[in-house]
Parts: sequence; structure tokens; C-alpha cells
Amino acid sequence: MRISAVLSGVLVLCAALTRAEDTPDVLVYGGTPGGVAAAVAAARNGARTALIEQTGHVGGLNTSGINTAESEHMLKWTFGGISLEFYERLGKLYGKNEPAYYFESSTAEKVFNEMLSEAKVETRFKLRVNKVEKEGARIKKITLSDGTALAAKVFIDATYEGDLMARAGVSYTFGRESRDTYHEECAGIRLDKTTRKGAPFDKDGRLLPGVSVRKEDLVEGAADPLTMNYNFRLCFTKKKDNQVPIPEPAHYDANRYALLKNFCVEQTASGKKMTLSDFVDLYGRANGKFEVNNKQASVISLGHFGGQAGYSDASYEKQDAIYADHKEYTLGLLYFLGHDESVPQNVRDELKQWGLTKDEFADNGNWPYYLYVREARRMKGRYVMTQKDVQEETKKDDAIGMGSHFIDCHHVQRVAVSPTEFCNEGRIWRIGKAYEIPYRSLTPKAEECENLLVSVASSFSHVAFCTYRLESTWMVGGHAAGAAAAMAAKSGKSVQDVPISELQKVLEEQKQVIHFIPGKPIRFEGGTAGPPEF
Repeated sequence: MRISAVLSGVLVLCAALTRAEDTPDVLVYGGTPGGVAAAVAAARNGARTALIEQTGHVGGLNTSGINTAESEHMLKWTFGGISLEFYERLGKLYGKNEPAYYFESSTAEKVFNEMLSEAKVETRFKLRVNKVEKEGARIKKITLSDGTALAAKVFIDATYEGDLMARAGVSYTFGRESRDTYHEECAGIRLDKTTRKGAPFDKDGRLLPGVSVRKEDLVEGAADPLTMNYNFRLCFTKKKDNQVPIPEPAHYDANRYALLKNFCVEQTASGKKMTLSDFVDLYGRANGKFEVNNKQASVISLGHFGGQAGYSDASYEKQDAIYADHKEYTLGLLYFLGHDESVPQNVRDELKQWGLTKDEFADNGNWPYYLYVREARRMKGRYVMTQKDVQEETKKDDAIGMGSHFIDCHHVQRVAVSPTEFCNEGRIWRIGKAYEIPYRSLTPKAEECENLLVSVASSFSHVAFCTYRLESTWMVGGHAAGAAAAMAAKSGKSVQDVPISELQKVLEEQKQVIHFIPGKPIRFEGGTAGPPEF
């Protein structure tokens, strides 16, 4: 009865939005950090705003295991507006009089919900956009997965996947452009310079699971449809009073980790000492919690190389299947590390000290709500940001915010080099520079859609996207998109015709950093501050 009542209430509220007098000015699709920022900004700028979220929780990856602003790889002076406000609010919850750039997922969700509530944003959960209806170049309404049709004056796509954008007929791409497409030195297929010892084939000459392709089938610098790998950002703890056991996989197949088994056998035979940190990265967070991430230098880690294939342009059913496969892969890997006899006993014992954290993701089996989709579709909008824009021509007349993260692409796939060696492919890790984000990169071509802004799957090449794809930076884009959407809704103009000078004035009044500041560094000076480019 309780679930039925909740669903009934959601349907009533959604139905209310179909009445002309209740139609929101701005509808944001995707409750990612960028989506929350967009919705809050639109509401604060006078627009009646609704937010549609696909899962049961707002906050995207910041409430699904990514518990950092990535400020260790950025210039903190570029943080401003709603993005900085979020970290300042976190700081207050932790009893600090300064921003908290490291936090817990549950704490982040509390702050996001407070900001949405204060801004009076109407939020709907567990809904996906199925259909987009347009009149000419304007979205008239969208139909959601429960059959509800919603209209709005202006729409914002703030999803990682760009699902609303794609269904609205806006041009997009995915994967990696060739070096020649935008004359980007970092683009295309990128084979690691160093090979790894380990047989990538089974006894019948077939590629082992997790090895995608033979080296002779790749061309350095060529275009490729694959994105960087995905993984879950888990939350571990050793505190017994806040710990639940790591579940066993439902369909465990040890052969899936044959490459790792070969590696463990070779390492043991050579006398090399291994620890759990050779396989996963563990980042200490508040209250005895540890954020668990893919380890770049590991032979096999949480990153499911090749498992991301097909996700970017997939149906919802296919996306869900890829999510499930990543979960099964992850649980299987952890079970292998904890139980397989090829793994040194000390590593098995170490893993068994850890458990999932009881007070995180409590209604989802203590498992993150979101898969870490680092990159999927990217809009081909009025202006495509490229490597040159984030490293050389960094100033823009229509700047609406700033980025400064490293150009950071995780590996894409594993490549068989010889019968005894393999290498990883796709990694980029370049020290970042501050750059101005142009409003044009958030807007489609006018002839394709006049009332849509895309603040996450924005108009960037793969290389440039690798420095934009941070939750903190997506909040910057979301803040600008929300303010612009409110202006477009009020004036009746297209999003492309929003007066840039007026938008910039509004953003600066709201403490968004949109231009370089004299005397502030323009380049990260803290060394590589992370895993090297292999």
C-alpha cells in the first residue's frame, strides 16, 4: 500500500505538470551534480523548475561513490558559484569554516537535497525520457517511461548519457576522433609505450577475457567508437559496526580473470610481494570509509576494459544489461582476489578485512546507484571544444565558467602484442591549464533545437572532454545552463539568442568564475599529482 501511494502521488504530481497553468518554465533531465546545479540556478533566477532523475537519488556519481571534487588535480581559484557553494555547505556539515573537497556520498546527497528543497525545485525519481515531440526546432513535450507527458519552455539535458539530447534529434558523437579530425595530438588510438608480461591468449590461441584486440588490427591515431572504461566507485570500511560482507557474484566464472591468474602466478614465482593496493586504489574518506577506484597501473582492476562497448548509443535495456555486467564483473573480481589460490594469501586475507559500508547506499544493497560512465555521447553543438581550446586558445568571448583539470582519459581496452605480452590502450594524462568554457559549447545548432541546453554531454571532442568530465566542472556548466534557461524562458527567445553580456553579469553576481583572474596561476604546478601516462 505504501509503495502504491507513493507511485500514485508521483503520477498526480506529474499529471499536474501537463496542465498549461502548471507547466514549468525549465525542465532539467538528469539529477547529476550538473543537473542539480542547473535546476537550482534556474529556480534561483525566477524560473519554475522541475527535475527528472532516472534513479531514486539525486547527485549522480557524487552520491554514488565519487567522494572528491578532484581539487588535487585542479586550480581551486576556478571554483565558484553553485559548485563552490556545494563544497562550502559540505564543509559546514563537517564542522569546518572552509570547503570540504573530500566527503561521503550520504553527506553529499543531504546537501543536494537541501539545495533543491530551498530552491523549491519539483523533483521526480525513477523516470526516463522515452520520446521527444518537437514543433519545428523547439521541443514541445517529452514522454516519460511511466507514460506521463511533460511540457516546458526550456529543457536541459544533464545526464551522463545525453539521452534527451539524442531523442531530440540533436547532432552528437561518441568514442574518439582521429588525430586528423581536429588536429589533436592526443586523439585517436593510443597504444601504451610499455608492454606487460602475460600471455593474452588461451591454449587454443583465442584472446583471453578482458583482452579486446590484437595490435596488428589497430592504427595509432585512428578514430575508434570505444570510450574510456567504466567502473563502480565502491565504498569500503574495516569498521565492523558499519560493515556488511561483500556479496558473492551470482554467476562466478574464474576464467574471466585468467589474465590476472597468470600474472599472480608469475609474480609469486619471481618472489615479488603483492598487496591489495596492487589491484585497486583505496582513498581514505571521513568516518573510516574508503573510496575504492580502478587502479590505472594494475594488470586488472575495477575498470572493465571492453565492457563499456555499445553503451554510449544503447537502448535503456542495453544500458541496464551493461550495468549488470559491470556489477557481476566487479563482484567476481573481488571474489577472485579473496578466494582464488593463485592470489597470495596475504592479499586474500587483506581483502577479507574489508566490507561494504552499511550506511551508504542502504536501499541498494550498499552498492552505488550509478555506474561510473566517464564518457558517453557528446553533443556536436554550435562550437566544439578541442585540445587547442583547453591548452592554447583558452579565452572565450562568451565564457560562462572555467575548467582546469588534467586531460585525463582512463584506458579503453587491452591489446594483445605477442604470445607473451599485452599492453593497454587509450590513456591520456596531461597537466591541465585553466580555460574558459564558452556558452556555445552548451547549446545545439539553432536549426536543430532552440530550447535545449546540454550541460554534461556537451560539445567537446574526446580529448577536450577529458578535462571537462569532472562533477565539479559539470556543476559550473550546469549553473550557467540553469541561469541561461531561466533567461530564455522569461524572454521567449531561443537559448542561442540569450544575451551573453547579460548572462555573464548574472553569473558573476552569483560568484561564478568566468574569466582569468590577474595574478592567479594558469597552469597546475603540483607535479603530475597522480598516475603517469604509461
